[in-house]
Parts: sequence; structure tokens; C-alpha cells
Amino acid sequence: METSALTLIELGAILLSLGILGRLAGRIGLSPIPLYLIGGLFFGRGGIIELEGVLTFSEVASEIGVVLLLLMLGLEYTAKELVTGLRQSWLAGVVDLVLNFTPGVLVAVILGWGPVGALVMGGVTYISSSGIAAKVIGDLGRLGNRETPTILAILVFEDLAMAIYLPVLTAVLAGLSFAGGLSTVGISLLVVTLVLVIALRWGNAVSAVVDSTDREVFLLTLIGAALLVAGIASALQVSAAVGAFLLGIAISGVTAENAARVLEPLRDLFAAIFFVVFGLNTDPATIPPVLGFALLLAVVTSLTKIATGWWAGARQGIGRMGRARAGTALVARGEFSIVIAGLAVASGAVVPELAALATTYVLLMAVLGPVLARFAEPGMELIDRVVKRTPKAVPAT
Repeated sequence: METSALTLIELGAILLSLGILGRLAGRIGLSPIPLYLIGGLFFGRGGIIELEGVLTFSEVASEIGVVLLLLMLGLEYTAKELVTGLRQSWLAGVVDLVLNFTPGVLVAVILGWGPVGALVMGGVTYISSSGIAAKVIGDLGRLGNRETPTILAILVFEDLAMAIYLPVLTAVLAGLSFAGGLSTVGISLLVVTLVLVIALRWGNAVSAVVDSTDREVFLLTLIGAALLVAGIASALQVSAAVGAFLLGIAISGVTAENAARVLEPLRDLFAAIFFVVFGLNTDPATIPPVLGFALLLAVVTSLTKIATGWWAGARQGIGRMGRARAGTALVARGEFSIVIAGLAVASGAVVPELAALATTYVLLMAVLGPVLARFAEPGMELIDRVVKRTPKAVPAT
């Protein structure tokens, strides 16, 4: 069979399967990310059927998926919101970083994956899924709840932390020297600062350059700018993902709203391909040896995220029920964790087992997060009833 025909057949089969899996996920009320990853595991290296004709296209498409994911994430925030959120939540953000970065580091050290593996796994366990968290909050009708600004502030801090973490990770994976890595981080901080200043002062001008009343022109300009900025950022070892995220921040107002609406279907398409490709490149046979560690990480980092949300909610004077909702909303891991693991595996600087652990961990957390968020209130009510029924100790006379 001709290569082009094989590519079209395999690509069609993948997209059709993604549609079915997405519909199934919607029916059971979960994020489709776990099902996309499982689909990739079934039809990738070591799976039931190995797809070869579509690999070249899917790898490029998956990179575009990362760019669009981060661009859309940047469009959700204005520079002013980022700065305000950072001022209000920096302490909660630091607590979140320490509590949730550490478990990944410790597991990597125990498994003997070295400093690079520790840096990667720390990022995998640290970052919550903004996409899953936002969907859960919206689906459960909690957008107007008192704890929601606290949740969003922590997510904003995490996204800003990624703008520093990803360039550091890229430099380490590329094997740059200390001086080279330091210069990369310096460039990244300079670019982040410059973009925030431009967005705060001249955000309207940036938006005007991208904006157009013609939908086709608008879409071409927007995607072209995103890929161009991402490519330049990657060439500077700053990370393509960070470049796309910063471009999203620089676009504001009505233009950002229109851009999000136009890009959403494309983002969903290419992001789905990204998750499938990550699954395709993960050998299912490597999962059983790391399953125990994935379960351990799932339990520990669920508790640390809940503790983060509880503590941050308490600082804002939020009641116990709101604190529980805040903590459970942060539990899910998803797109960013896979992006981090994908960058590491593609570089060849980490062991293949890391991809298996990251995949298994994200599968567990992407399912566990929405479930815990959904049952946060009934769980707290049950705990309260049990506590009230427990007889108090009578002091000795």
C-alpha cells in the first residue's frame, strides 16, 4: 500500500476513534485525556496494532497541539490578572510548589533516575490540570463560589512557574553547561518580564495587529504568529510552549475572546492527537513495573493538593466545605504533566520508564481528580456526621 494511502487510513482511524472516546468520556462525566492516552497505548509501540504510516504527521501535529494548548491558556489571562493573582497568592503558590514538587523528586531519586529525572518528575507531580479544573468547576456550577478565586489564583501561579521551569528543563535536557543554562533562564525571565510590560502598557496594540474582521485572515494570522513565536522561543532554548503562552497573555480584550472561540476546535483536535502520540510512544509493557509507584504518587499528591487548597482557603477565611472543594479541584493532573514528560522522553535524556510512570500517574489523576471534586461535599458531610456521633471522652473525676 502507498505511504500516503496508509497515512490517510491510519489518521482517519485515529480521529474517528478519538471522537468515539471523547463522546464516551462526556457520557461518564470525565476528562477525555485518560481515554486518549489509553487509545495510544493500545495502538502504539508494544500495543495491539503498531501504526507506522501516521507517525511523521502525528509528531508534528502533537507539537502544534502543545503550542495551541499553551496559547489558549495564555488567552485566559490578562497581564493585569496575572500580576494581581501573583501578589495575592504567592505564598499559597510557594506552599503548593514545595508540597507537590517534592514527591516526584523523591520517587525519581528512589528509582535511581538521577537529577534530570528528578527535575522532570517534580514538574509532572507539581502542576495541576487547568483544563480539567476549569471544566470541573463549570460542570459543578461552582464558578460563583467563594473558593473559586483562590483556586484560580493558585493555577495562575503554577502557570507562571511553568514559564520559568520549562526553559530550565529545556536547557537541562539539551545538556547545556551551567553558563549556558543560566543564560537560558536569564533570557526566559527577561522575555517574561518584557511580555508582561508590553501586555500591560500596549496590549491593545498587540491585539490590533493580530485582530481582523475576516475570520479566515484572523485564524491564519493568529496561528502563524503562535507557531512563529513558538519556533523562535524554541531556537533560543526558552521552550516553544512558553513562547505560545506569552503570546496568549499579550493578546487581550475582545480579541482574546474571539481568538479563544476560533481556536477552541483546533486546540481540541491537535491536543487530542498530542495525547494519543504520547501513548503511542509508551510501551504498555513498561507500565506494570512502575504501577506501584504511580499509585503511591497518586495517593500522596492527592493529599498534598487537598492540603494546599485547604490551607489557601483557610487564609481567605473560607469555610470547611469551601476548603475541601478548593483542595479537590486542584487534584487532577493532565496536559502540562504530559507535556513535561513528552519533552523529556523526546530528548533521550531520561529512561523510557519515566514515560510509563508519567502516563500511568496522569491516567490515575485525570480520573481521580474530577471524582474527588464531585464528592467533596458529600464526603465532608459524612465526616461531620461521623465526628458528631463519636462520643467525647469523659474526664476522670
